[in-house]
Amino acid sequence: MQWRALVLGLVLLRLGLHGVLWLVFGLGPSMGFYQRFPLSFGFHRLRGSDGPASLASGPAGRPGTPGGPSWLQPPVPAAAQRLRGAPRRPGPGVCGPAHWGYVLGGRDRGRDEYEKRYSGAFPPQLRAQMRDLARGMFVFGYDNYMAHAFPQDELNPIHCRGRGPDRGDPSNLNINDVLGNYSLTLVDALDTLAIMGNSSEFQKAVKLVINTVSFDKDSTVQVFEATIRVLGSLLSAHRIITDSKQPFGDMTIKDYDNELLHMAHDLAVRLLPAFENTKTGIPYPRVNLKTGVPPDSNNETCTAGAGSLLVEFGILSRLLGDSTFEWVARRAVKALWNLRSNDTGLLGNVVNIQTGHWVGKQSGLGAGLDSFYEYLLKSYILFGEKEDLEMFNAAYQSIQNYLRRGREACNEGEGDPPLYVNVNMFSGQLMNTWIDSLQAFFPGLQVLIGDVEDAICLHAFYYAIWKRYGALPERYNWQLQAPDVLFYPLRPELVESTYLLYQATKNPFYLHVGMDILQSLEKYTKAKCGYATLHHVIDKSKEDRMESFFLSETCKYLYLLFDEENPVHKSGTRYMFTTEGHIVSVDEHLRESPWKEFFSEEGGQDQVEKSVHRPKSHELKVINSSSNCNRVPDERRYSLPLKSIYMRQIDQMVGLI
Repeated sequence: MQWRALVLGLVLLRLGLHGVLWLVFGLGPSMGFYQRFPLSFGFHRLRGSDGPASLASGPAGRPGTPGGPSWLQPPVPAAAQRLRGAPRRPGPGVCGPAHWGYVLGGRDRGRDEYEKRYSGAFPPQLRAQMRDLARGMFVFGYDNYMAHAFPQDELNPIHCRGRGPDRGDPSNLNINDVLGNYSLTLVDALDTLAIMGNSSEFQKAVKLVINTVSFDKDSTVQVFEATIRVLGSLLSAHRIITDSKQPFGDMTIKDYDNELLHMAHDLAVRLLPAFENTKTGIPYPRVNLKTGVPPDSNNETCTAGAGSLLVEFGILSRLLGDSTFEWVARRAVKALWNLRSNDTGLLGNVVNIQTGHWVGKQSGLGAGLDSFYEYLLKSYILFGEKEDLEMFNAAYQSIQNYLRRGREACNEGEGDPPLYVNVNMFSGQLMNTWIDSLQAFFPGLQVLIGDVEDAICLHAFYYAIWKRYGALPERYNWQLQAPDVLFYPLRPELVESTYLLYQATKNPFYLHVGMDILQSLEKYTKAKCGYATLHHVIDKSKEDRMESFFLSETCKYLYLLFDEENPVHKSGTRYMFTTEGHIVSVDEHLRESPWKEFFSEEGGQDQVEKSVHRPKSHELKVINSSSNCNRVPDERRYSLPLKSIYMRQIDQMVGLI
């Protein structure tokens, strides 16, 4: 009995010692599962770069208490944070001591090594090399598509053959929603050819589209995918051809008679049945291009799919002088907007188009909602309609109030750095602990509205994941610190945000990010005849598919990141990119709307103005900076802080460089 008492006493003594060490110094072994993985998102102690350690927030958000990350806790209203003495967001360019570098548990590195690696000038020769690598990536994928897949929709880059709709399995929506038997990859890539200055291939491709592509097909496609990939590309290419300035070189087509515009009109007319026989005005998700809405069509659609049609439909209406297309798209946006929660101002991700009942109550920034927010802002940039900006302002404020977790300031204060989570649209309560790769677009959108500091911080989170895997898994669990869904289909969202952040800051760090992404794509996704989807971001196994957005977006943004002299940046024209990366010039012609009063009479604008919750703390001024890329950076504002503090922490946070 004495030896048992002795052993028990020693055990209790050891536990007591660990407890004292943990409470006083934050030492001792991990007592929970939050420290299982080497890359930690806010579960370790936060260390300032020049100060002592402090414990992460605990379950009640109190510093110094053990527990999970503060992202698990409900957001604290800004007023309450100020009463508690929490810091306000720092002024522009001010970076505090504790942020992603230490939160992610990276190794400390000397300032000289960091400065040499990231903050020095990106040599012009290296920049030209990366630009040529991005162009070569596009050419390799495009040429192989034309050689092995055209006129089918997509290229299978491993077996070097084409892919079209899955006629044998109509329920294969992953394929059939996108592939309509209309040479999708060729159509989607048109404006990338122009931006890269390849006038001969652009002209050849346009003629091929005019002569060989038809929409009179027995294909059931998703309205959203057909709109952003095909309709948007046709309109973009038409605008490039008819631009009197021809900034990309001579992209004119001999005897061109607006054929691409006519094709866009034909496609849009075939999509219009989706807006008929719906009690809410929210469109059906799919149509058959020959026969209209299928008899067994689903009455449920996602918010992004139904509410992200306004840019393309609005451009078409204003080019044709026909209000029909803009009217149906705008009616769908307003219908969804009026279904938002009265308590939170948030929208769900899946809705019944007949009843207006929310089937999916998750509110977040990823799949199902992403481009809905994006197009509220971009519709205002293009068309100048005040109601679009007011809706975006209100939506952005609700996002900040309920989705943004962590401390108020990105780089200083108590708790974890900010992260946008998925919540219940009615209560604002956390629904799960994952984010998806589509959310990586959001820093780019924040750049457009001038919220650059928050964009810098959020972008760092996604880049840290990329650095760990050499790709961005489709879904990542920030609590488990591991992928939930392991594939990477060559998505462009992180590249897009990297490009826009470089345009806003001109900091060479983002050129290094782009180089990392380029090299990862070359190393892990290149196949015999193109670039392949990663089936598994850890073991790097591939799937035999190259989606069209790889050429229309991923390669385009990488190329523009390194091509500082591109006409997109130097021509003096203001440009905007659609959600599929198609370039559109922003000019007064698209702001002419002879039917504006008609929209108002239908109850649209007046109704929205009455119902919008106007934000008090975040006023947008995008009208003077409506280009995605022609923002003039304030070097005094961004260069020094990013070089001296923030970017060094990126090197530390990934811990793999």
